[in-house]
Amino acid sequence: MRSKVTHQAAFSRNYGHFCGHFVLIVILNSLFLTGCNSLSQAQKNSDNVLTHLTTAVRGDGMGQVVRFNMQQQPDSFRVYQPESHLIQLAIFSGQISTENIGIPGDSPFLDDVRFYDIPHGIGVDIQLHPDNYFSSDLYPDGQSSDLLLALTTTDPEVLSNQTQDLTAIQWAESPWPAQSAQSAETGETPLPENTNYEKIRDKMKFDVVVLDPGHGGHDTGAIGYNNVLEKKVVLSIAKKVGGYIKENMPDVEVVYTRDDDRFIELEERGRIANRHEGDLFVSIHANSNHSRQPYGSEVYFLGLERSQSALEVMKRENRVVRPDSNVEQKELSQKDLLIYELANSGYITTSERIAGMLEHQFSDRAQRRSRGVKQARFVVLYHASMPAVLVETGFISNPDESRYLTTEYGQNIIASAIFRAIRDYKERSEKDWQPQTN
Repeated sequence: MRSKVTHQAAFSRNYGHFCGHFVLIVILNSLFLTGCNSLSQAQKNSDNVLTHLTTAVRGDGMGQVVRFNMQQQPDSFRVYQPESHLIQLAIFSGQISTENIGIPGDSPFLDDVRFYDIPHGIGVDIQLHPDNYFSSDLYPDGQSSDLLLALTTTDPEVLSNQTQDLTAIQWAESPWPAQSAQSAETGETPLPENTNYEKIRDKMKFDVVVLDPGHGGHDTGAIGYNNVLEKKVVLSIAKKVGGYIKENMPDVEVVYTRDDDRFIELEERGRIANRHEGDLFVSIHANSNHSRQPYGSEVYFLGLERSQSALEVMKRENRVVRPDSNVEQKELSQKDLLIYELANSGYITTSERIAGMLEHQFSDRAQRRSRGVKQARFVVLYHASMPAVLVETGFISNPDESRYLTTEYGQNIIASAIFRAIRDYKERSEKDWQPQTN
């Protein structure tokens, strides 16, 4: 499967709003200060489209991300790794310069960052700390004009073999080594091969949906009215959603975290999504309450819960029942959420938008009572490095909803609502990537 944008890096454009909830958290430390220092540099440099660089740990734990904060999209770009600890980039734009670019201060993996003037753009040398071994890829951020340098932890020997026959670029001599004869004759700067619009468009294409039926195996999930099991209801709904996608969106691959009655760890569900380079992760659940009165659907994205009901749902869905009948309670800290926000700001924004689409489908199209879009610290969403939402399809503790959610008709209505939201998001996201013409 081709490479695609699956990881995003620091400072979202709405970081100030998010950080406002955590100003008392001492553990922000250097991660927060690095971004703020870079911003102060950027404010002095409004004429340069590249304002500053920020770094963060990847959401999947597989490496690091360097965000090149851009005020407008570059014309083209390329990444080249001639040595294990040297990464070189060329960024082409008519309004880019090497002046006043904010860079991270005390980075644990960056030893040095230097910028060079080249025809029609700049060259960048990134020297990695000797203890770090990363392979590198450079992508456009689907949510902004920024570029994302994804650094993936790699075996030193493998990386050495990949770079042993390569030669570092001497920026003062040539924009790229081994220019073609035609380029040398005309004096034209060769267009980086990996920034052709169609190739970028292909990387950004929405073509993998990961469906996650909650619980499974010995973990039954909620037990509702008349002993209805959450794990069975949500598996059936997930398969119906997948069926609608396969029938109506044949260019989209459907990946299930489980397609039968088996137990999958919360963290592993996200890893499955990451391995398949998913474009959207949808975790499907059924709600429960000690009272039989509550009913309706809820849609969640990752964040700090703002209500008692959201807190209760978070605690229940993060609880993992082990085979030995022990119950393990997992909870993300505010530090975890902040680091995720820094590394995955675009995903959170997109997740909120998708959650709104789902809520619209439930209330306006499926004529279901919607209990709204909410935030909560779900472990299963935290480990999926892509836009991710969790759907509570209804309350199986309510006799009427329990009957509804176990019927073919009810499951079809719920599944079609989820499908339509996915379809609408795909159409909208791909429309946003159409070429811009004047």
